[in-house]
Amino acid sequence: MAEASPSSSVRQMKRSFTIGIAGAHSNIGKTTLAAALLRYLNRNALSVTRNELKEKETAPVTHHASLITLRRWGAVKFTKTSLYTSLTDDPAVVGRGDKDTGRLLAAGAGAVLWVQSPSERLGEVLPLALDRLSSSGCDGILVEGNSAIEFLKPDIVIFISSVSKNRIKASAQRLLHLADVVIIPGAHDEGPEVRYERSPEHERAACRLYGLPLDEKTLRELADCMEKIMKKKSITELLHEKSADGRISCTLARAIAEELGVSPRDVGETADELKIKIKNCELGCF
Repeated sequence: MAEASPSSSVRQMKRSFTIGIAGAHSNIGKTTLAAALLRYLNRNALSVTRNELKEKETAPVTHHASLITLRRWGAVKFTKTSLYTSLTDDPAVVGRGDKDTGRLLAAGAGAVLWVQSPSERLGEVLPLALDRLSSSGCDGILVEGNSAIEFLKPDIVIFISSVSKNRIKASAQRLLHLADVVIIPGAHDEGPEVRYERSPEHERAACRLYGLPLDEKTLRELADCMEKIMKKKSITELLHEKSADGRISCTLARAIAEELGVSPRDVGETADELKIKIKNCELGCF
């Protein structure tokens, strides 16, 4: 059977909102971050009042999914192998406390899959993993593992970097280009005088945070940053979809703001960045 191409597989797989956690090298803290984020997202979801949930359930469906509406999180732990491929959800295996998968379950993941595969078999096994988690009711999925993230292109990519560029593996450099959020371990703990080696990839990320493990304040900043990234990507998607020849009417721009529940100013600023001109604006919204 012919292997599905990455582009077609990604289109089929994106049923649940995905967050990818990648790292500059092994043992940099990917699982530590994934577990901390799962705990925070679960606490945040539980704190939502019934009235707020009712309002969100009756609100019109939009492109922009708020993190607070994602009630059940699943996780995929990817381990690269040289030969064999496996997909495991056996509680006796993934639930072990000495395994990264066990840490993710203990952190509140509703379901965890351990995917082991050579890079060339990702197109077969990853669609199965995401399909299984989506069908089990997971609204959001955390994916840990560089090769899996490079293949999937998740909705948001978090990259745990290094103070020194020399410690970022060559294969990880490609993921740094995809990163929406860059986290620099250690710099925060050692004080503001620490100077990490900046690069264009670090600078282009929408958000930069410092230090692992993340405290409650930094986790809140990370969640807020992801909300902004989601909003920005949704606005960008609709502006590209509804504009023509680099122009969009004021009426359509206001409709985008209303559909996504954002301000006309947010739409206007994004349009400016994309060099899309909003025409016939009579109300002064933009």
